[in-house]
Amino acid sequence: MRRWLAGLALLACLAPAQAELRLRLDTEGLSVAERQASQRLLEEARQALPPTFRQRLDRTVEVRWDADLPAQSYGQSNGRQRLLLNRRLLPGLVSGELARQRMERSHGTQRRELLATVLHELLHLYDRARLWSPEQKTLLARCRLQRETAGPVGLPGECRSQDQRRFTLSDEPRLLDLAGWPQQVGRRGAREAGNAFVDRSPDDYELSNPREFVAVNFEYFLLDPQYACRRPALQRFYREHFAWQPAEQASCAAQQVYLNAGSDFRRQPLGRLDPERIYEVDYLFAEANANWVSRWGHSMLRLVICAPGRPRGPDCRLDLDEHLVLSYRAFVGDVQLSTWDGLTGAYPSRLFILPLGQVVDEYTKVELRSLASVPLRLSRAQIDQLAVQAAQAHWSYDGRYYFFSNNCAVETLKLLRAGTDHPQLRDLDSIMPNGLLALLEGRGIADRTPLQDPREALRLGYRFDSFRERFQAMFKVLKAQLAVPQDQVEEWLALPAQERRPWFAQADLRSSAALLLLEQAAQRRQLLLAQEELKQRYLAAREGRSGERLDSADSTLQQILGNSGFLSRPAELLPAGYGLPQPDEWAVLEAQSRERQGRLRQLSDHLDEEIRRLLEPQRLAELEAGEANTQALATRLRELHRAKGGIILPGAAKDS
Repeated sequence: MRRWLAGLALLACLAPAQAELRLRLDTEGLSVAERQASQRLLEEARQALPPTFRQRLDRTVEVRWDADLPAQSYGQSNGRQRLLLNRRLLPGLVSGELARQRMERSHGTQRRELLATVLHELLHLYDRARLWSPEQKTLLARCRLQRETAGPVGLPGECRSQDQRRFTLSDEPRLLDLAGWPQQVGRRGAREAGNAFVDRSPDDYELSNPREFVAVNFEYFLLDPQYACRRPALQRFYREHFAWQPAEQASCAAQQVYLNAGSDFRRQPLGRLDPERIYEVDYLFAEANANWVSRWGHSMLRLVICAPGRPRGPDCRLDLDEHLVLSYRAFVGDVQLSTWDGLTGAYPSRLFILPLGQVVDEYTKVELRSLASVPLRLSRAQIDQLAVQAAQAHWSYDGRYYFFSNNCAVETLKLLRAGTDHPQLRDLDSIMPNGLLALLEGRGIADRTPLQDPREALRLGYRFDSFRERFQAMFKVLKAQLAVPQDQVEEWLALPAQERRPWFAQADLRSSAALLLLEQAAQRRQLLLAQEELKQRYLAAREGRSGERLDSADSTLQQILGNSGFLSRPAELLPAGYGLPQPDEWAVLEAQSRERQGRLRQLSDHLDEEIRRLLEPQRLAELEAGEANTQALATRLRELHRAKGGIILPGAAKDS
């Protein structure tokens, strides 16, 4: 009987109604005015706290003004249920001067900063304590009573699994994913040591460790009505954790802005992303080629965006001009991609947002790699959250790119995990793009069904074939009609332009068209080789190994590199503010990005004018011979059409 009474007493002591945080001011040495101003501050802090916070932190916290704190410190908690505030601030609190002292960053005024400090340090006490939700407290008391009366035999399963659950914030896996401490590759559960979401931070102190991150963001969750617009995923996390949010909330824009990192310097780079227009998200996989760094493919995400006014549905897949690609790439602020630098993390890893058409051209025409666009089975909420998380990474993330530990596959997986909170992604791990795709398929997230029919996949945009197959088909025409001695298209393209030209006179209309297409491919190949030569000459000149300077072209190239960085790190354009840019910042972004883009266009045009004189004579001669070949074939095609009575518009053959 005594045990039952003790159990009932324990239940009463742990009942939620009894739980309440108390802030007790140490009034020793304080005047009446100082006590009143301090009490007003503490009561304001207490009222700003979520009700569940006050219930769970059911203890008395002593608050004392301390003259020994560092001058720059507003306050600190000592871990023993005591909160210390800097006494040098007390006169300004009493006189109201703190409320008039504006601050460029943080919470606006010194008084608001002092209030934020109280909330910050209380969160540390909350986070360090062994805390229980009201339901867990009741369960804990019931389980203790069961253990005392019945012993371990017959103990309910809920007691065996639940009564040791700790209620914390800074070690919560979901919070760590959102905050920027993701899982390390190959070490299940272990977290990365540093936080790479360094741009547009409200307070750099949040990046020091998860405990400070959760406390700094708690301040903004409580005090900034725009927090839900600037950091929506984190606001949702706090709201769900506390089952509460502040009454004052700003109205958030439906769209997010981003910088389109496309290569067309004549278009406005500032774009708007509306999650409501995203029909589906695909895992966009660039298949391997002969380059060793590409042997496992490349991971990207494709946003299938509907044209304005079109309802979400399968027809949106045909709106290719609207689709965007999220691609983590090593941002090379130099003109050479070094293998060693890629292994050692010398390159920044940033999230590029690119038009689908440019990505398709890069891989299928230039690198001769096919693309597979595999739909992901995501809910509407997961798609919306992924789009917002991608925008957050675009504006804030500046990581390091490692070929074998933080490459495109790892970055894509981290974005998917943080953006969707998909349960099947929580323990998934892969460092290879093709391996990640296989794992996504195995767990039922990626759906290859639309790619099973190759013809339909091409027609509907689930697959983009490498131009290598097209070039080989054109080469077969030459082989059949002209009996050229080469066996593969690569052998033909590698021939000097002068050696290809004698075959032109023997070609009929069909083989001339094939020759023209292959000549254009050969010209692209020569441009890539010329680009590589210029890289090597540039590096040799810069390092003093060649004894030459690239003069004005060198300066132009340096300026292009210096001015293009904003396309991958858009936070450069907004020195103030934090999180996602808000509508009142969009005008600044539009003006700044347009000015930078115009400067890039001028520099690019200037470089084009100067670049030829920097090429080696042999390379320049090959480029000019290729251009002559293209012109000769275009002329021959017109003549053959006329001879057959056909009509062809000027330039049409070249564009074909």
